[in-house]
Amino acid sequence: MSVFAEVAAIVSAIFSGSAWEMSSAFDAGGMWVFCFVFTLVGGYLAHLFYQYVPFAEKHLERGLSVTMYLIIAGIICWGVIDRFVFSSQWSGSTTIPPFLFMVMAWFACSYNVKLRTHLSFSEFRAKMPPAGQLATLTLDAALWLGFCWIAITTSLRFTALSADNFQLVDGVDDVMKWWFYLTVPVAFTLMAGRVIGNWLEDWSNYRSGDQIIQQAVIGGDV
Repeated sequence: MSVFAEVAAIVSAIFSGSAWEMSSAFDAGGMWVFCFVFTLVGGYLAHLFYQYVPFAEKHLERGLSVTMYLIIAGIICWGVIDRFVFSSQWSGSTTIPPFLFMVMAWFACSYNVKLRTHLSFSEFRAKMPPAGQLATLTLDAALWLGFCWIAITTSLRFTALSADNFQLVDGVDDVMKWWFYLTVPVAFTLMAGRVIGNWLEDWSNYRSGDQIIQQAVIGGDV
């Protein structure tokens, strides 16, 4: 089967809504081609979404991260009270929080890509000429998009496999694992949008002659 036929089968499987068909189609090599296009197109659409919805641009990822953190803290706190005060324990108190932490971590990572608070070597790069600065930032963008591409491809495969196997969260009878796994490609699509938005900003600064490299501030906007 050609790559394009595999991509067509992937699209057909997604629209079918069948976990079995998606799990089978996603194992093909065409999944990499499909997710490459999905990463770029989805990332650009995420960039447009942030551009036209300022509230989401400022609060979506960190709001979700803080919410997940508070839910985790609440489950753990109640688990301690339930165990030592009422001599009981909810079976999901030790299995749900790790999945919520995964959601928190990847959405927080997307937000920090926006803030550029990951390794950026800004002190070193600020001393380079504008063309050199743009080149290094373009390399960063390509690497981040590659990272998003790999994460989206593998996480979609794992999500479909989990749904096909009807995997439940341990200790809980009505919570599916794939519900949490699906947030991973969503988070990385948003991250791709942040990467594209950052690079477009860098390109605009380069063309206008404005400062390109700016000092990142952990916990605050650039």
